[in-house]
Amino acid sequence: MKIETILTPAELPALAGRDLRETCCVVFDVLRATSTIVTALHNGAKAVIPVSEIAEALAFKKAEGGKRKAETILLGGERDGVKIRAAQTGGIDFDLGNSPRECTPGMVRDRTIVSTTTNGTRALRACAGAKTVLAGSFLNLGATAEFIRKLQPAEALLVCAGTHEDAALEDALAAGALCELLEVGSSRCDDRTAQRIVPTKKSDAAEIARRAWMQAKADLAGAFQTSTNARRLLAIPELRDDVAFCLQRDVFPLVARMEADGAIRRQTA
Repeated sequence: MKIETILTPAELPALAGRDLRETCCVVFDVLRATSTIVTALHNGAKAVIPVSEIAEALAFKKAEGGKRKAETILLGGERDGVKIRAAQTGGIDFDLGNSPRECTPGMVRDRTIVSTTTNGTRALRACAGAKTVLAGSFLNLGATAEFIRKLQPAEALLVCAGTHEDAALEDALAAGALCELLEVGSSRCDDRTAQRIVPTKKSDAAEIARRAWMQAKADLAGAFQTSTNARRLLAIPELRDDVAFCLQRDVFPLVARMEADGAIRRQTA
């Protein structure tokens, strides 16, 4: 298995012309889109549908038709980090922002969330041509690594959603952490299948992410403090607790997989 990493969203447009038929893409938007998606699925959401634009989210809900059916759809997302409001939609506030702490069981259970964010949902859509697309976070990192080890794709492409057009430190660290987990598992024999995991090869970008992770993992909270996204969230009183929430490791034993219809659903590792 080869591991590649996309470190900035500027690299995403090239995916449209790339053959991803044997590729497993893992998208990281740690602060906060993929962390929110994983949390929503853990707390009972039926699915999360990532879309690129506000207008797409509104059109999806409108297309659901009848009132009873439309009520099962929640609109979620952010622009500039905060929940989308009526002034941006032409009349309605979104039900949810982009905070995983909003996705309580009482709010999301048995609901479908249509989500649009500045970077994360666009990164997920850019990977739609891949054989497998996963939403990754620190919250479900171990389950995601185990799923990939079982899947044994020819290539794992770790996609860092970034911040606007720049790299995001927290996404690179999560990608590096996944590299470490996949390497640890690459030389072991899986007793359940009696098959040896194919050794990994890494691109330079993946090695950069892995080395950043190895340097930062002893004080991950301290490393996060220096990231642009974390500083922005920590400056907003109602959102600052999202940073610590998204730092949690392996609290949700689930895989968040985007299926052929574009919806991300839960499956066990």
